[in-house]
Amino acid sequence: MESGNYSKVTEFILLGLSTDPVLQIPLFQFFLIVYMTTVVGNVVLIAAVRVDTRLHKPMYLFLVNLSFVDICYTSITVPKMLANILTVNKSISFSGCLVQVYCFLLLVETECVLLAFMAYDRFVAICNPLRYNTIMKSVVCVKMVSASWLTGGIISSVDIFALSHLTYCGPNTINHFFCEATYLLQLSCSDLSLANVVKHVGSFAVLLAPLSFILYSYVNIIRAVFRIQSRRYKAFSTCVSHLIIVILFYGSALFIYMRPEHTANLADKILSVFYTVITPMLNPIIYSLRNKDVHGALKNIGKSLSEIRYIPKKV
Repeated sequence: MESGNYSKVTEFILLGLSTDPVLQIPLFQFFLIVYMTTVVGNVVLIAAVRVDTRLHKPMYLFLVNLSFVDICYTSITVPKMLANILTVNKSISFSGCLVQVYCFLLLVETECVLLAFMAYDRFVAICNPLRYNTIMKSVVCVKMVSASWLTGGIISSVDIFALSHLTYCGPNTINHFFCEATYLLQLSCSDLSLANVVKHVGSFAVLLAPLSFILYSYVNIIRAVFRIQSRRYKAFSTCVSHLIIVILFYGSALFIYMRPEHTANLADKILSVFYTVITPMLNPIIYSLRNKDVHGALKNIGKSLSEIRYIPKKV
């Protein structure tokens, strides 16, 4: 497009999940409940791990970081969506949109790598239990968590660099409930060859590669579980519940980011809800559901709070 024939976009309009007025209040109530459940559930899990010294183990270091990431990236998208549901003005500035994209990609890509390291931790714990303490030393776990954040930071920086150097000349309407990279690409009037290459390479690095590693780890974990004589059913059901969440998270994200052509529709927006809103709410439940140590820590916290509440006042 020739220079002078267009005006540069300075803001975007987020249409949200639905423009039907009848659905606005039910959607607001649903996502408010989900968001509050996500924040409370993840904060409680972080507090339990921090307070109870029995949970100062590699597995819980990963869980704390997972909970922190989940709180952050839902807080980047859901509050803005809730505000847009209640207001007529659904705009977001150009710079605000790019900041939302960068923070979201940073956190989601960090989580993708973190989930792979968590699968490795469970692989070592179940398949090589005698060597677990030797392999999963504290310094190794810290390096794994740091590598997750570093990978997310590098890839998201490349992604946002490619997006920010595109020209956006209208329309400025995003048929989604937050600024997602794939939807921004549709609104650009620049050559998208390089941006698409960056998107697909990044998606492979943080989606396909970690997912393949996770599936490989859990195949070996399930094989090892079937060789266990006692508590086989419990271990197997725990692995399956983890896998369901992983497949839900990665599957929906892969469908959104790995397609060669992307058109905005209701199905895409619903899939985005799964990996941006639903899985962060389910993670603290699934990863601590059958964990006796976490249950014990939560009971101790509840007991301590009740004791503080009923301390008699000094006269």
